[in-house]
Amino acid sequence: MEEPPLREEEEEEEEDEAGPEGALGKSPLQLTAEDVYDISYVMGRELMALGSDPRVTQLQFKIVRVLEMLETLVNEGNLTVEELRMERDNLRKEVEGLRREGSAAGPEVNLGPDKMVVDLTDPNRPRFTLQELRDVLQERNKLKSQLLVVQEELQCYKSGLIPPREGPGGRREKEALFPRGSNANSKEKTIIRKL
Repeated sequence: MEEPPLREEEEEEEEDEAGPEGALGKSPLQLTAEDVYDISYVMGRELMALGSDPRVTQLQFKIVRVLEMLETLVNEGNLTVEELRMERDNLRKEVEGLRREGSAAGPEVNLGPDKMVVDLTDPNRPRFTLQELRDVLQERNKLKSQLLVVQEELQCYKSGLIPPREGPGGRREKEALFPRGSNANSKEKTIIRKL
């Protein structure tokens, strides 16, 4: 046999019965001010059942204060959530408006994976190609290595490992830095002449 459907009045009564007790089972992030009132009702019933002991009365005032703070926090949280929803809706409307303006302005140009749009008024825009940057970095590394060689040579002169030799113009001769063997030079010339 089928059970007859519940009338609306009976459904409301069941919600009311689950209401005050159900508020305690909700997540703290889902609480509303009405839930705080339901919790207050449940706590009041429990305290009334305990009696009129002075300690219970003192505890009751503390519980009322905690419930007031909880109500304030829930109201503030609900306001914040509502503000965020309104902001979200405004941003959605703005995005839709921008999309409509963009589609009305003209079709979008698909540049492909190797293309990029550059704003010429942007002070942080790229000014060099990747190849130019690679060339500059290679040149910098080459000059840095040459600098290190010259610094080592200078250290050798300062420490006295290589005696300074000066030529007729007051400059060091190149042979003093890199002595070449005259035999090796002449052998190279004769090999080249033979070829």
